[in-house]
Amino acid sequence: MSKPFKFKEFTINQDRCAMKIGTDGVLLGAWASLAHRPFSALDIGAGTGVISLMLAQRSGIEVIDAMEIDDAAYEQCVENFENAPWADRLFCYHAALEEFVDEIEDEYDLIISNPPFYSEDYKTNNEQRDLARFAEALPFDHLIDSASKLLSEHGTFCLIVPFKEEATIIDLASKVDLFPNKILHVKGNPDSEIKRSLIQLSFEKTDLEINALIIETERHKYTEDYIKLTKDFYLKM
Repeated sequence: MSKPFKFKEFTINQDRCAMKIGTDGVLLGAWASLAHRPFSALDIGAGTGVISLMLAQRSGIEVIDAMEIDDAAYEQCVENFENAPWADRLFCYHAALEEFVDEIEDEYDLIISNPPFYSEDYKTNNEQRDLARFAEALPFDHLIDSASKLLSEHGTFCLIVPFKEEATIIDLASKVDLFPNKILHVKGNPDSEIKRSLIQLSFEKTDLEINALIIETERHKYTEDYIKLTKDFYLKM
């Protein structure tokens, strides 16, 4: 039984979700730029709903929609939304991405996704967790193509992927006229390899801004950059 995860301004129940609260989702929810003052946002593959809730806390975005295909995760996401201070701005759809693209006529100013990806280090004996991490559950080309159809003209699409997939993502994005504007390379500690890439894409071609983030200098000694990024959310920051 997973305990609820308490953030500063909201609590996440995660006992029914295969994908528990992790650093990836929190990083993305904190990093995604709101400089273009989005009116509407969409979280693709919402899981517990943590990223949507972070966006609600950070901004006055009027419409925050989330989409989740897994039955149990969908129910959990709805519950977390209903219990949040911003419940009136949050809505979760129980749908597959292709259905959603076909049925929704709205465009979103911000699309965000911590997509399920398969990597060798994630094979566990928990089938539901493995499914949540399988790229087959949401292939990158399908994700990017769908996002391009749902994104408003001046909107941004932010996602987090394994660093080794970064070039693939940028290549796939170029096929639907999406261009990288900002990238953040994340390392666990100063000596480790780059593990994740956070990428912001849009239909506007700009100079690419690339930054780096190191999470900790040693076990549980967090860097100033990481604290600055996450302190509005984590209780102990």
